Amino acid sequence: MATVLSVSGSPSSSSRTGRLLRHLDQRLIAQGHEVIPLDVRTIPAEALLGADVRHPAIVEVARLFDQVDGVVVGTPVYKAAYSGVLKALLDLLPQYALAGKAVLPLATGGTTAHVLAIDYALRPVLAAMGAGHIVQGWFTLDKDITVHEDGSLTVAPTAARALTQVVDHFSAALGHTPLLAAAG
Repeated sequence: MATVLSVSGSPSSSSRTGRLLRHLDQRLIAQGHEVIPLDVRTIPAEALLGADVRHPAIVEVARLFDQVDGVVVGTPVYKAAYSGVLKALLDLLPQYALAGKAVLPLATGGTTAHVLAIDYALRPVLAAMGAGHIVQGWFTLDKDITVHEDGSLTVAPTAARALTQVVDHFSAALGHTPLLAAAG
């Protein structure tokens, strides 16, 4: 099967976004995919904020993007857009870091007013980075994600069904991504 990079763009260690991604990673693993988790917040701040493309952590992340078949990108929505820490990382990757890859954009937030953040903020950046196929993403309300004291996660039934559908669609797309030569 495919290798997937699962990128959490949340700056918080207790993020619902990150926990939701790790929960969805399990579905991809159960379908036979290898999943590599990446929490952008663990990349040294000096590399991200200093735009140091030669920093070993950035070089390693660029290598990961190059080697995988697909990428799941999850972000909390802040001020109607994806997180700044995710933006900082995407800006440091090669222009066509997503060339030929299937990409699943996911977002979380506190209000349905931000439901279109995936389409008007994140999707254009992913397309500009050459994504081979951006599957339909999903926005999940924070209230639909419950983190229990033991660290386990429960997703409200309606949101869980929708997430299962988009993850399964992404999984199917991993086998059908066109091979595009990286330009530049």
